[in-house]
Amino acid sequence: MADHPHDDDALARRIAAARAAEPARKDGAKREESQAWTIATEFIGGMLVGGFLGWLIDRAAGSAPWGMIVMLLLGFGAGLRSVLRQQKKMDGE
Repeated sequence: MADHPHDDDALARRIAAARAAEPARKDGAKREESQAWTIATEFIGGMLVGGFLGWLIDRAAGSAPWGMIVMLLLGFGAGLRSVLRQQKKMDGE
């Protein structure tokens, strides 16, 4: 390789370009991971809130377990709607 300084320069340029592109790739991966955590949190949060509200309704009205079942299903639907909305937003980007 020392006989061909042109080859060394080309290699050095390729290495520099790859190092320059690395932070952008890592930033994209971090953004995607953050979006995935947001989606998962919203989905689980919707179900937890629905379940908790159902539990409160059951305690107040004495309708166990129907309040919790209905509210868990509504929480699931709200979480699913949130996931689909976030996915549509991500597809638009």
